[in-house]
Formats: sequence, C-alpha cells, structure tokens
Amino acid sequence: MKLGFVSAILPDLSLEQVLNFAGEEGYDCVEVLCWPKGKATRRYAGVTHIDVENFGKKEAEEVIALTKKTGVGISALGYYPNPLSPNAKEAAVAVDHIKRVIKASALFGINQMNTFIGRDWKKSVDENWPQFKKTWKPIIRFAEKQGVKIGIENCPMSFTADEWPGGKNLATTPAIWEKMFQDIQSDYFGLNYDPSHFIWQHMDSLKPIRAWGHKIFHVHAKDVRLDHERLDQVGIMAHPNEYHTPKLPGMGDVNWGKFFSYLGEQKYTGPVCVEVEDRVFEGSLAKRKASLRQSATYLRQFMPKI
Repeated sequence: MKLGFVSAILPDLSLEQVLNFAGEEGYDCVEVLCWPKGKATRRYAGVTHIDVENFGKKEAEEVIALTKKTGVGISALGYYPNPLSPNAKEAAVAVDHIKRVIKASALFGINQMNTFIGRDWKKSVDENWPQFKKTWKPIIRFAEKQGVKIGIENCPMSFTADEWPGGKNLATTPAIWEKMFQDIQSDYFGLNYDPSHFIWQHMDSLKPIRAWGHKIFHVHAKDVRLDHERLDQVGIMAHPNEYHTPKLPGMGDVNWGKFFSYLGEQKYTGPVCVEVEDRVFEGSLAKRKASLRQSATYLRQFMPKI
C-alpha cells in the first residue's frame, strides 16, 4: 500500500510545495484537489492545487516533472461537489468539472479521480434514483472512454442544518452501493473508502471491506471520535456534528490494526491517504503540517515500506 494525504489541508501551499513537503515526510503520494477556482462553499472545499480549466498535455507534463523531481506520486485527482443538486446550475457546473478532472487524470496517466455521487437532500434515496441514473450513466461512460476509474467516497455529507435531513451524497451504505453498482455496471465505477463515516453512522467499518474489496479503488484515512455522553442527550436524529468529532488516525474509534488487516486480506495495494479534518490542528500551517507528520508516524506501523 502507498501512504498519502489529501492536499486540502495545505491550501496555502503551491503544488510543488505540497509535493516537497510530502517527500520530506516520507509520504509516497498525494491526492490532489482540483476544485474550480473561486470561493469555497464549505470547509475543506474550494482548494485548487491543479487547475484543470484549459488543461492540456503541456500542463500535464509540468506536473509529471514535479512528481519525478520530488519522488512523490499523485494517487488521484479529487473534486467533491454535489452533481445531483436540486439547483440545476450548480449540478451542471459540477458535472462539467468532474469531466474536466477525468480528462486531466487521463492526461497524467494517473487514471483515478475521486468525488461524490451527490443528492437532493430533501428527497428520499428512491426519489433521487432517477436523477442519479440520468446524471451518472453518461459520466461513467465518459470515464470508461478516458480509461479513468472513479472512486466515490462514502461520506453522507449530512452534518449541519443546511444538509438536513438526507445529506448531499447518496453513496453512504452497502445497501445503496449494491443498487448503485447494479444499475451502473462498470469496472471504472468504485469506491474511495473512508472507515470513519461508518463509525458515526453506528455501522461496522470492517465488514464492507470484505464484501466490497473488489470495488475499493482508493482509501481515505480519517478517524472519528463519538461523544457518547452527548449522544445520550441529543440522540442519533440530531445533526451529526453534535455528537462526533473528526480526528487524526489513532485518536478516535477506528480500529486501524484490524482495518489494515482486512485491506491486506483483500490484496489491496493502492493508496491510503490521510484526510485531516481535526480542528485541534487547524490553527496554523505549522500545526497542519504537524498533523500530517503525526499521521504518517502512526500509520506506518501498519504499512511499512518494503
């Protein structure tokens, strides 16, 4: 497996600086964020370490040269919008940019991009399903032609009042994955698996690895800590931010030893990228760098370099 991190936590650094830092700290790769340039709509969004607008072979060669210079690869290109937004303009922008990211990934020869399915959060899963198929069948066919795999993260995107009650991403449970991969069958359509989202949903974060190992294209390493005293007060129907806190790997409730054991049994040899959303480490660039340094130190015990 290859140890990496998601570039969103270093928005104030250039791509070259991000890759240099990754190399200095012993990381193998980075998932590079590719949002359209502009104001972020939420935390950890809007980060543009590679601008895929008007992106061509020349720009790809420049980035490839940086990876060779630093010795750090790119695990995937990441962009996490809501392509099923009830706002038609927002949805169209998301779909168009997803395709740009796919094309850029193909130019690099990375052949991996990560994103969300999206959702109209005021509608049920079944009510969203026709739009899911209408939107995603063409995207997956486009990705197939480009030779690029798409990893869908299993984050519900249901944390605050504006995402309530359904959240802004459909692909949140194995039951939904079953239907999703049945209705759009493709070797290029899979998962960017994050165990932390199952923890706060009170689900087993290990069993899906065995059942869906063949669909895991990419992995996020993020931990989460449940506040059971608070949960006893507000209940699971409260906004999830009221009873859970994202943490660095090893500082929450994910059993990382078993997690890597299960991945290994599935013969997973791809990227495992630290995703920092731990607010304890957000106060400065030095703290955010420290969070990545600490995460690498912790995770290397489970994935030593060979």
